[in-house]
Amino acid sequence: RDAKFGLFIHWGLYAVPAGVYDGKPVGGIGEWIMKNAKIPVETYAKYADGFNPTQFDARKWVKMAKDAGMKYIVITSKHHDGFALFPSEASKWNVRDATPYKKDLLAPLVTAAKSEGLKIGFYYSQSQDWNNPGGAKSGSPEGGGWDEAHKGSYDTYLKDVAVPQVRELLTRYPIDILWWDTPMFMDRRRAEPFAALTKLRPGLMMNNRLGGGFNGDTATPEQFVPVTGYKGDWETCMTMNDHWGYNAVDKNWKSSADLIRKLADICAKGGNFLLNIGPTAEGEFPPACIERLKDIGHWLKTNGDSIYGTTAGPFPYLSWGVATRKSDKLYLHVFEWPKDRKLRVPLDNTPKSAALLVSPDKKLTVTKDKDCLVIDVPATAPDAVDSVITLEVEGTPMVRPLPTAGATVTASGSASGSEPANALDGSGEKRWRAPAEAKSAWLELNLAEPAPISAFGLDEPDVWPRMNQKFTLEAYAADQWIKVAEGKTNGHGLKKSITPVTAQKFRLTMECDKGSPGVAELQLYRGE
Repeated sequence: RDAKFGLFIHWGLYAVPAGVYDGKPVGGIGEWIMKNAKIPVETYAKYADGFNPTQFDARKWVKMAKDAGMKYIVITSKHHDGFALFPSEASKWNVRDATPYKKDLLAPLVTAAKSEGLKIGFYYSQSQDWNNPGGAKSGSPEGGGWDEAHKGSYDTYLKDVAVPQVRELLTRYPIDILWWDTPMFMDRRRAEPFAALTKLRPGLMMNNRLGGGFNGDTATPEQFVPVTGYKGDWETCMTMNDHWGYNAVDKNWKSSADLIRKLADICAKGGNFLLNIGPTAEGEFPPACIERLKDIGHWLKTNGDSIYGTTAGPFPYLSWGVATRKSDKLYLHVFEWPKDRKLRVPLDNTPKSAALLVSPDKKLTVTKDKDCLVIDVPATAPDAVDSVITLEVEGTPMVRPLPTAGATVTASGSASGSEPANALDGSGEKRWRAPAEAKSAWLELNLAEPAPISAFGLDEPDVWPRMNQKFTLEAYAADQWIKVAEGKTNGHGLKKSITPVTAQKFRLTMECDKGSPGVAELQLYRGE
C-alpha cells in the first residue's frame, strides 16, 4: 500500500525466438509462442541451447528499478512453457540442467533486491505447463495437448512437479510475494496444497489467481486501469509494449508520459502499478525500456510524495486529471493545464492552502465558487506531463455524489447472476452481461433527478478473450433519445468526455461478436 510502483519481469526461453518461429512472427503474446505456434516439446527444447544470459547483472537490474522509483520486483520463476529460472529437483527443465548458463538466476536477484531495500516476489505458473507431462494447456482438455510428449495426468503433474517446485521456491528464497497465474482445472482440492505451502513464509503476500476459491491478498486487473478502481487491494499489471516476454518485432511502445499518467491514475483509484519488462536472452533490458524507466524515475524524484503512501482520491472524475490523497493533503495531478489559469476542484470545503509540489513555499490563491474551489495557477504548467498541486482543506473532503447515486437500472436481458445492478455497484469486480445468445443489448439508467452530464466511464468484464464491443450512449431529452457518444472498446473499457447534456434517462447499447455484450461498471459524470 505504501510502495505503489513495482517492476514485473517476464524472462525465459521465449526470449530466444523473440516472437519469431520458422522465420515468421507469431501472433499473440510472446511468452505464449510455444502454444500459439504449437511447437513440439522436442523442438522447443532446442531453444535452451541459445539461452546463455552472460550479460545478466542482477545488481544492475535492481539499480535500474530503484532509480525508476520502483519499490518491489516480481519475476517469472516458471512460466507456462514449464522452464524454471532456478535449479529444481522436480524437473530437469530448468536453467541449471538444460542451458549452457547452468546457474541459478533467481538467487542473485533476490540478494540484490534485498541489499537495495526492495521487496522481491516470484511469479509461478502453477497450472499451465507445456513441457512437463500432464501440465494444463490453454485450449486443450485436461491431460491433453498438441504433442504426445506433454500429455499425461494433471494430478500427477501437480504432485510431482508444481507442488515440489513451489516448496523449493518458498524454502530456498526469502521472498515477499507469490504471483500465481491461469488457474485452469484448479479446484479447491488441487489448490489446497499450494495454499498450505505459503504458510512456510509468514507474511507472504499472494495474488488472486491460485484458484479453488483462494482469493489471495490482491486483485490483478491485467493490461488496463479500471475506470472505478476495485474495492480492497489491487494491482494493475501492464506491459510497456504489447508483449510480456521479449519480442524483437514489437515496437509499439507506450510513451513515458502515458506511463506516468497511468501510474497517477492507478494510485488515484487506490491501486498499485506493476510495470513489465521482457529482458533479452542475453540478460539485458531493451533500450526503450531503460529510457522509460529513467523518465519515470526523474518524474518521481520530484513528485514521489504524491504517489508513495497515498490512498485513493475522493473524486470519481476530473476533466483535467486525477487526485491522490495522503492524510489531510490532496495531490492534484493536472494533465491538462487550464488555459484560463483557473483550476476548478469540485469540493464543498473551506480551503486552507494550495501550492505547486515543486514550490511548496509559494502559496497559490484559492477561492470558493458555489460547490467548487478555484485555484489560481501560473500561466505555464511546471511539468508538461503531470504537474502536481498540493491542496489542503478543512475537514473531510466533501464531493458531490455521483449522478448515478440512487439511480435505477434495467436491461434488455441478463444472464443468470449478471444482474443490471452490478453495473452501478461502484466496482468493476462484478458485471452485467446479456444472455448467451444475445449479440446486442442495452442498459438503461433512470437517475434520481435530471443531471448535467459531461463524461461517462465504463469497465468491461475482465474476461478472456477480451470483449471488443461497439457502443452507443443516448440521453432522453426533449422527448426523444439523442445520441451523445458512440465508438468501439478495446476490451478494457474507457472514459470519455461528451458534449454536456442534461437528462434523467440514459441508455447504453452494446454489441459484441465474442459472446454476449456486457459491462462491469457504468458511471456518468458531471463536469467541474
